[in-house]
Amino acid sequence: MGQLQDRYKNYRVPQQYMEADVYPYFREITSKQGPEVTMGGHEVLMFGSNAYTGLTGDDRVIEAAKRALDKYGSGCAGSRFLNGTLDIHVQLEKELAAFEHKDEALCFSTGFTVNSGVIPTVVGRGDYVICDDRDHASIVDGRRLSFATQLHYKHNDMADLERVLQKLPHEAVKLIVVDGVFSMEGDLCKLPEIVELKHKYNCSIMVDEAHGLGVFGEQGRGVCHHFGLQDEVDLIMGTFSKSLASIGGFIAGDWDTINYLRHTSRTYIFSASDTPAATAAALEALHIIQNEPERIQHLWDVTNYALKRFREEGFEIGDTESPIIPLYVRDIDKTFKVTKLAYEDGVFINPVIPPACAPADTLVRFALMASHTEEHVERGVQILKKIFVEQGIIK
Repeated sequence: MGQLQDRYKNYRVPQQYMEADVYPYFREITSKQGPEVTMGGHEVLMFGSNAYTGLTGDDRVIEAAKRALDKYGSGCAGSRFLNGTLDIHVQLEKELAAFEHKDEALCFSTGFTVNSGVIPTVVGRGDYVICDDRDHASIVDGRRLSFATQLHYKHNDMADLERVLQKLPHEAVKLIVVDGVFSMEGDLCKLPEIVELKHKYNCSIMVDEAHGLGVFGEQGRGVCHHFGLQDEVDLIMGTFSKSLASIGGFIAGDWDTINYLRHTSRTYIFSASDTPAATAAALEALHIIQNEPERIQHLWDVTNYALKRFREEGFEIGDTESPIIPLYVRDIDKTFKVTKLAYEDGVFINPVIPPACAPADTLVRFALMASHTEEHVERGVQILKKIFVEQGIIK
């Protein structure tokens, strides 16, 4: 047996949950993503998706991807830096820059590689990167790859952020990186206060709009636009895998910074470019959300209905202000049990356990899409209430 095999031969935590018949991961879906999906031969209400705009099954998005597949083929066989740049890549970048009111945008192959590539490129030795305790794992990995000094502050605690900033040299480059919408708890960053601290302590700001794009702000431009502070945010990051019904990501900012990233970011220049189909799908989805404000309004209508109903039924949902609704369980085993029972009763939800949260904060994540109706939500609430009461989580 080799060294690696010997090291990992006793890693059997997943198998323990499999043996207990509550393992909740890698569940197979055999249909399009939508408010209801087919799993195990039966229909299940989908409340575990990040497709907030409900466009993953939209015929217009699918047809755009098909046309690109026919025109360009299945892939680009190289990085954007070399042979992998298509005219639709450039078009998407131009439209994203205009959408976010920035000079330029740069598209990456995944959202994860935006954060893991941009952060270590823009800050290095002698600089500082400061992150919220609950920032996404891609931000955490990006800061780990940087040679900058890494600092963090307690979640949404502006006094703690100021405590960190006031110790740093005024003229040093200091980048605050924060999620616009926190992906597990659904609450928003305190961007107005962060902007105040930016000016007080001479900092720069990067906001991850993965869960804000297509949800907040005019035409779904995100949390930065929701607060009217897009001009105060130096770099805006977003993904295609959620509201834009595809796969990939982007960074938008000023011309000089994007020019530098275009020629130096390792996850950009050493990764194969987005496939033609994925690029065309994201571009079409971007057009749809700009032209159909009623889609985002409906998302908020069902979100507000769900927030109201969960509160009425006694669920603990924390400080969420978004279509992401955490239903706190506060017990790892019960979190897995709730997920299994919900699936058996026709509701797909996602368990959230460490390291995605603290051990005392385990939850199941209930997420809304514009394709949901109040009837879908009500069915989900009633099924989950029955399970939570039976498990002694709520009365």
